[in-house]
Amino acid sequence: MSTAPVVVADDSVVEKRLDDSRPAGWWHLPATATVLGLIALVFFGLRGLPGAESVFALARETDLNPLGLVPERVTLPSQGGAIALSVLALAASAGLWVLQARKARPSRGVRIALIAVFAVAWVLAFMTWVISQRSLDVTTLLQGTIVLAVPLAFGALSGVLSERAGVINIAIEGQLLFGAFGATLVGSLTGNVWLGLLAAPLVALIMGALLALFAVGYQVQQIIVGVVLNVLAIGVTSFFFGTVMRDNPGLFNAPLRLPTLRIPVLADLPVIGRVLFEQNILVYLMWIIVAGLTVALFRTRWGLRVRAVGEHPKAADTVGIAVNLTRWKNVLLGAAVAGLGGATLTIGTGVAFGEEMSAGKGYIALAAMILGRYHPVGALLAALTFAFADSLQLRLGTMSAAEGGVSIPGDFLLMLPYVVALFAVAGVVGRVRVPAANGQPYVKQ
Repeated sequence: MSTAPVVVADDSVVEKRLDDSRPAGWWHLPATATVLGLIALVFFGLRGLPGAESVFALARETDLNPLGLVPERVTLPSQGGAIALSVLALAASAGLWVLQARKARPSRGVRIALIAVFAVAWVLAFMTWVISQRSLDVTTLLQGTIVLAVPLAFGALSGVLSERAGVINIAIEGQLLFGAFGATLVGSLTGNVWLGLLAAPLVALIMGALLALFAVGYQVQQIIVGVVLNVLAIGVTSFFFGTVMRDNPGLFNAPLRLPTLRIPVLADLPVIGRVLFEQNILVYLMWIIVAGLTVALFRTRWGLRVRAVGEHPKAADTVGIAVNLTRWKNVLLGAAVAGLGGATLTIGTGVAFGEEMSAGKGYIALAAMILGRYHPVGALLAALTFAFADSLQLRLGTMSAAEGGVSIPGDFLLMLPYVVALFAVAGVVGRVRVPAANGQPYVKQ
């Protein structure tokens, strides 16, 4: 049934009809969840190690933990725990079958809740199975997740800023790389890590200006421009690394690190204390920028104009909005934000600059932006998801050589973040609404 508005010339009554037909691919999500749930039940549960235990370390003796509300350690039977969690995941997938099979449009809140229950149960079943006979420090795992999420989140926010204004930003990888390069170079030359932090977004602006120049100014195909700029960023930074930084690393490539800013009392809370309140300034900036950008995009006149430019540039131009100027500004602002993410790769973690050290994080950030539905909060949550997979593979990599328990090949662990990104984007990309004028150059009539 059609839901398009009907215009009539007489006084006849127009009856509103709702489309209650099921979409053709309604079964994709519940079918995928069921298959994954069965895999968890068979491999993590039924084929788990009988008699083994999995230990999750949560709190420490020094934490602010009155009455021991948060236990220091939680011990689960590896096989029994994995089976119970797998059954819970299958129950959530059954709920998805019931919800999706209805002809009426499924409730978005219920659908998200079922997906969340499934994802958490499945991941916990996997972790319970893989750490059999061993212990996992949950706080350390989550701390690593936050650190790894920062460059992805800043990169995804860069994409949100650009693509909400109608410019496809494939050049996030190059912007991250230039930010990391500028932070280390300026910080090393001045001996001041804070000047390095200020330099990161400024150097990344070079990539943003080139993207805006060719995509907006010369109206070159935007995906091609982004790919070329990524290659250019790799070439330029590799040239300076090989000819300048490598010969005199003490002057040009010193490993600097931003100080950790600890918030008293809050940092002593169990589990979340050190995760959220004992980080460097880039982590705090990430929370602030996500909140500020969410308000700016959806609650201010500026945000309304940006979204109008990305949705219907001709209409925006008609009411006096400078379409191409708005796109220029958003691309430059997005590049500066990505530069902060690049700084995390060097001065945020205390390592020197290395060739191609962004290592595909720009493309993962692009996936996070899509998975987050071009929304700052969604992009952050997607970045945290991918970062959790990356942090988990790092923690499991240190366990794989230990005696006993489950050993997973290192090559598979390295693939884990990208497999998660692939499944996540494949599950929602077909249903994500892209800004209508995204990728379309605008020529003023």
